[in-house]
Amino acid sequence: MSTWIFLRGLVRESGHWGAFIPQFENALPGCEVVALDLPGNGSLYPHASPTRVQDMVAHCRAELDRRWLPPPYHLLGMSLGAMVAVAWSAAHPDEVAAQVLINTSLRPFSPFYQRLRPRNYGLLLRLVLTGASPEDWERGILRITSNGGHDAVLPQWQALRAQHPVTRTNALRQLLAAARYRAPAALATPTLLLASAQDQLVSVACSRALARQWQCRLQVHPTAGHDLPLDDGDWVARQIAMAYTLSNL
Repeated sequence: MSTWIFLRGLVRESGHWGAFIPQFENALPGCEVVALDLPGNGSLYPHASPTRVQDMVAHCRAELDRRWLPPPYHLLGMSLGAMVAVAWSAAHPDEVAAQVLINTSLRPFSPFYQRLRPRNYGLLLRLVLTGASPEDWERGILRITSNGGHDAVLPQWQALRAQHPVTRTNALRQLLAAARYRAPAALATPTLLLASAQDQLVSVACSRALARQWQCRLQVHPTAGHDLPLDDGDWVARQIAMAYTLSNL
């Protein structure tokens, strides 16, 4: 069965997948899920975050080699994690059988105000630059990434932040990596795009632009927010299972 590599987004870690991993495993029984942390996040929080997405790819490949997990892989990436997936599949197409990209945005296909909606600039700057408390940080992130009223996850997210505190410097380094990454004009890897019509952080227009550019499938959730696996993990798992069963992934 397939090995699925899960990659989270900006200042998020593998623990933020939460209940989605068992939802995914129920939808695709027999698949092996490996949730990796990017340097500077999760268990790797003491490490410096790379300022290039390509260096994040290099870390992931080295980590899988260390674990004796050979390719090919199926990649599932969200936001910054999706950028890592694209860079990986573009540079090493023989290692990536297929990929699923959730609510991502990429240069040069979308303008900056769609890639990060201006309404969030003030909050994000305050969180990164003013040393917000863990509670304020996680509550703010939840407010702009979820439309589902999932306040029950706040204690879990605060516990993750207390255990693995992402530094202000690493947050800025990850922002820089995301801002400077430029995606390829063409992509040969089978790709499924999943996006949220009501994403308050990244415009759904970014995923639509990628679907047109790469001529790949796009499925849009009508009500979920940026953290689509949190707001409707069952829907995400069903979309992937359907594509996988039909051999589109």
